[in-house]
Order: sequence, then structure tokens, then C-alpha cells
Amino acid sequence: MNFTYKKSKTVDGIENQVILRSDGACIPFNPANTDYANFKKEVLAGAELQDADGNVMTDASAFTATLP
Repeated sequence: MNFTYKKSKTVDGIENQVILRSDGACIPFNPANTDYANFKKEVLAGAELQDADGNVMTDASAFTATLP
């Protein structure tokens, strides 16, 4: 299944440590989480990642490389 991903932010506009997946899953920034590992792998392989405002990130691989 091909997912798209989106960064998340609070109602106050502050980015938080959660990625939203297109099937509705919320993925925490936790290296022990299988979904998180798959998210990083898929984005590095070209899956779409949007910023918290819904814009497709052209630097998604660079962003993902900075994550734990």
C-alpha cells in the first residue's frame, strides 16, 4: 500500500513530534516504532511528505535524515 505522510502541528501552530499517515494513523517520532521506521524508509524511497500546512516537501529526504 502506498501512503503519503504529513507533519503535524498543535492548534497553536507548533510542530509536534508526530507524523500523520494517509490512512489516519498517527506515528510518533520513536525509533522503536515499526511504523516510524517504515515512514522513514518510504520517504527516503520517494513517498510524499507534506509540511504541517499540506504543502509537499521537496526536501523530504533531507528532513527525514535529521530525525532520530
